[in-house]
Amino acid sequence: MSTRQLHLNLFIFDTGHHEAAWRMPESDPHVNVNVKAYQHLAKLAEEAKFDSLFLADSPAMMGEPGRRPTARLDPTILLSAIAASTDKIGLIATASTTYNAPYELARRLSSLDHISAGRAGWNIVTTSIKEAARSFGLPFHPGHAERYDRADEFVQVVTQLWQSWQPDAVIADKAAGIHAIASKIKEVKHHGEHFSVEGPLNISRSPQLYPVLVQAGSSEGGKAFAAKWAEAVFTAQTTYEEAQAFYTELKTRAANNGRNPDHLIIMPGVVPVVADTLAEARELEAELNALIIPEYALNKLASVLQIPVDDLHLDRHIPDNLPPEALVEGARSRRTLVVELARRENLTVRQLIKRLGGGRGHWTLVGTPTQAADALQHYFEQGAADGFNIMPALLPSGLTTFVKQVVPILQERGLFRREYSGSTLREHYGLPLPAEHR
Repeated sequence: MSTRQLHLNLFIFDTGHHEAAWRMPESDPHVNVNVKAYQHLAKLAEEAKFDSLFLADSPAMMGEPGRRPTARLDPTILLSAIAASTDKIGLIATASTTYNAPYELARRLSSLDHISAGRAGWNIVTTSIKEAARSFGLPFHPGHAERYDRADEFVQVVTQLWQSWQPDAVIADKAAGIHAIASKIKEVKHHGEHFSVEGPLNISRSPQLYPVLVQAGSSEGGKAFAAKWAEAVFTAQTTYEEAQAFYTELKTRAANNGRNPDHLIIMPGVVPVVADTLAEARELEAELNALIIPEYALNKLASVLQIPVDDLHLDRHIPDNLPPEALVEGARSRRTLVVELARRENLTVRQLIKRLGGGRGHWTLVGTPTQAADALQHYFEQGAADGFNIMPALLPSGLTTFVKQVVPILQERGLFRREYSGSTLREHYGLPLPAEHR
């Protein structure tokens, strides 16, 4: 029996993470805007004692609407509805530092933490999609370095706003007629390169002080940002060796920043395709891959590689003369992952499309429940993960299979909780309350 236990996060993505999941008979193609469907999945994950669930988001269209569901409800609003139908599971919303204002976002996330009684988290993104600029009437999308510089100052501002009310500011003294002590509510007075914010926030301190800070970038800028700010990291790694190297590097960077490495939870993404037998699991994966629309997949791959789609041919390898990584201004770490995967395994474009179809470069785990549990245990015990960002290829069946067949094995081995021991997301992750003004 293990004394250290792993963490599990559910990443909900409409009908499932496989890009062709919506074409399967079980899929409801309108589920991406169905609040009750999200609540149902959240309850399944909570019954299995998952630490948290997470919703991705973008200020621009995510994908081509002609090929798969692309409509997205605002995560903070959707998670507020999920909070009302759950009691324990953590609720992590994605929000951009490039296309939000610090005060407005600090208020929304603090509201979610109050509504959920301390279960909120914020997945901090800088937005890699250049088309987002057009949605906001801006002439251009900021470059990679500028986005991370803005993100650093953005987090400085919001964490100050969240701390602008002292814990004992509200006394609600009816006899004296004093609801809050004004001297314990302080202005922020931040004046920096990107923002000027006075504050204070117009919401009292939330149950966790502030939401758990989550980050998912794995570029050099992303890793530096995570080592400074992140309390949990969602990452994409295609091999055990890559996951272990990333884990070691990020823990070391956190220590070099004067932080306790145990307070940085690293959770690689996993796309589980699980069935009673290995042959059945492979058959399900093949069924999903057969529904991939090549034209859509080619456009997505060209966008990731930042080359014209005409440079890609299904039965050839990706071009040798790709733009240098330093010139990539989009999702730099994901592009590097895809290129290394294609070249390491000598994949044709057609083969690469199938490898990416399940989870856009995340680890796809195909096998029986025992094989899945064995693989997760190996990563966890050999220094490659503190837990996993579970990304079912197909919903709801992929989640149902995982919680009913894989989670019990992890519990029997003492690797995962049978009951919640706390009520907040910080307690689930084993994180302390934040230090004042980090």
